[in-house]
Amino acid sequence: MTPEEVLDLRRQYLIDRDFESFADLFAEDGVIEMPFALQGVPDRLVGREAIREFSLKAGTRAVEITDLRTVQLHRTTDPEVVILELVTEARHTTTDVPFQATCIQVFRIQDGKIKLFRDYVGAHSVPDLT
Repeated sequence: MTPEEVLDLRRQYLIDRDFESFADLFAEDGVIEMPFALQGVPDRLVGREAIREFSLKAGTRAVEITDLRTVQLHRTTDPEVVILELVTEARHTTTDVPFQATCIQVFRIQDGKIKLFRDYVGAHSVPDLT
């Protein structure tokens, strides 16, 4: 699978809240890093099963992703690395308030699996979810 195909699947799985399939997109030793993680959210997850466990738990939170809108996909000189400018459109399920979060995401995708997903979220655009 190309990086674009992997990212298209990721988008659909997150919108569909299919967190099992989302986790399966990662290599066994895949990593998610969130340098600007919100309070209470780990800044690093290592391994597909840790990603699966976190995703399933996070999926019960009061956020429903309605779209992941690509602003720009940047290819790099390394064919395994892509940089994604993204707007996450979501809604707070308790209050039904929609919101958007801007992100820069860096991916390393090897053999159709995500080895590294580094997510720089504009945390100022995410409402208090408590």
